[in-house]
Amino acid sequence: MKKLFISQPMRNKTNEQIKQEREKAVKIAQELVGEEIEVIDSFFENAPHDAKPLWFLGKSLELLSTADVAFFVKGWEEYRGCRIEQLAASQYGIPVLQEGV
Repeated sequence: MKKLFISQPMRNKTNEQIKQEREKAVKIAQELVGEEIEVIDSFFENAPHDAKPLWFLGKSLELLSTADVAFFVKGWEEYRGCRIEQLAASQYGIPVLQEGV
């Protein structure tokens, strides 16, 4: 079983939109990986009210470090946090999958 990290744009999206994108991402990643996956929960619904973007990025990178594979949702290239996550995954040998590629 592979541990899957999902990187997705979240700014200006509702919790419901984020969850729907994640469900779609899991299905696509499952097909691409070709084996059972365990999704790492990187959606911080209960984050501190005053959390800044770097807080979220730090937590995401910590979770990314436990992943066997990272999946990047379409549009990730336009968001700095996702770009940093992609660079980190690539630099540290975590296989990267992208939606639509």
